[in-house]
Amino acid sequence: MGNASRPFRRIAYFLCLLSVLLLTEGKKPVKPKCPAWCTCTKDNALCENARSIPRSVPPDVISLSFVRSAFTKIPEGSFLLTPSLQLLLFTSNTFDVISDDAFMGLPHLEYLSLANNNLQSLPKDIFKGLDSLTNVDLRGNAFNCDCKLKWLVEWLGSTNATVEDIYCESPPEYKKRKINSLSPKEFDCIITEFEVYQSLPYQSLSVDTFSYMNDEHVVIAQPFTGKCIFLEWDHVEVMFRNYDNITGTSTVVCKPIVIESQLYVIVAQLFGGSHIYKRDIFASKFIKIQDIEILKIRKPNDIETFRIAEDWYFVVADSSKAGFTTVYKWNGNGFYSHQSLHAWYRDTDVEYLEISGKPHLILSSSSQRPVIYQWNKGTNEFVKRFDIQDMEDAYAVKHFKVKEDVYICLTRFIGDSKVMKWGGSAFLDLQRMPSRGSMVFQPLQISNYQYAILGSDYSFTQVYYWDAEKAKFVKFQELNVQAPRSFIHVSIDKRDFLFASSFKGTTLIYKHVIVDLSA
Repeated sequence: MGNASRPFRRIAYFLCLLSVLLLTEGKKPVKPKCPAWCTCTKDNALCENARSIPRSVPPDVISLSFVRSAFTKIPEGSFLLTPSLQLLLFTSNTFDVISDDAFMGLPHLEYLSLANNNLQSLPKDIFKGLDSLTNVDLRGNAFNCDCKLKWLVEWLGSTNATVEDIYCESPPEYKKRKINSLSPKEFDCIITEFEVYQSLPYQSLSVDTFSYMNDEHVVIAQPFTGKCIFLEWDHVEVMFRNYDNITGTSTVVCKPIVIESQLYVIVAQLFGGSHIYKRDIFASKFIKIQDIEILKIRKPNDIETFRIAEDWYFVVADSSKAGFTTVYKWNGNGFYSHQSLHAWYRDTDVEYLEISGKPHLILSSSSQRPVIYQWNKGTNEFVKRFDIQDMEDAYAVKHFKVKEDVYICLTRFIGDSKVMKWGGSAFLDLQRMPSRGSMVFQPLQISNYQYAILGSDYSFTQVYYWDAEKAKFVKFQELNVQAPRSFIHVSIDKRDFLFASSFKGTTLIYKHVIVDLSA
């Protein structure tokens, strides 16, 4: 056939195609009878029972068919020597591997059939570069509709090629579902996990993070050495390193607060009194500027910093028999005692939060149920409102928000820890977690992921993930931290880290890893 016979040649081409399609319908392959004007080795090279894809096919061949062949792999670049291919059929084969670039170098390919090949999945870039495709036949395969096939659903929604209906064979919830009608939103393929990134060779109690001099820092309280250790991020070594410390005795909390670009650190100690330090930027060291009144703060256990209107405050929870949980206010030169709340109540934790736009404090105590205080604008003091029912022996209370709803995590050493939700006039039970030996139940938000981490002195630390559909936490991961006391999220250099203190072991830094299973 010459160039003058192009229309006739096109008809001949599709007649050859029809002969191949008829061949694949029967259970037993039959050698097609090609018309005299259609040479099977030229226009339709048919390869029955082939063990490997032929590499000696003439480069100007326009169609190839592999039916019930013995080979089980289509390697990368299998058809680079046949760039003129317009039709390619693989029918009734069994493939173990199809390379991502198996069909690269076929700019003129119009028809591709991978029907009845017992395929469970397809490589993500299999159709890359096949810009001339008009028909793709994927029928008769046992597709597993998991995250590895999400790309196919996206491709089906964007391609101009005609693709006959194909169906899922697994998993059970997708069996017999039409893949052409699935939405990418039906595939939840993003998973996260915490993996150990760095270990610090010392025990610790409190861990806190703060922004200062356009960088993110971490401060860790070491109870046995009595130090506040300050860490900074090494952008070259890609790790956290020590850059300074404050030396004391029996340090339990190192709480940073930045006021008008000046860094202050409240250092709470069990013995020797508690103090406030100021960072001298010219001398590059910390200088003690104030002692905290020892008659009120005898056995500090927790510190919270907060701002109401234009004023800065911090509050110290005192756990002694004769101490006072006390609020301190910044006056421009230092902090002074603003209000004493609990006397003789052995407070173990204090949490600042806003409920309905109003400042509140929740005090946890070893002698009574958690107590909620609300800020009074008239007196500029906190006023006791009510306590949280049925929560005796709550060691600590920490809050988090999901959209506009306020929740709290309550830690118990004996019994069940709880998650409660603000119901408009009181906190209501939402969820219980077994928590023998727990002294920290910390909610954390990392990017769009809400977690709650329940530590234990007797077992693995449990990480819970907030399930938006169930509106509760579900078990997510276990971490091996010895006697954890605090967890904090640190975000730096587009990386997210979880610091886990340890009262009996090494302080651990975990990296928050996001994995796309559809990639």
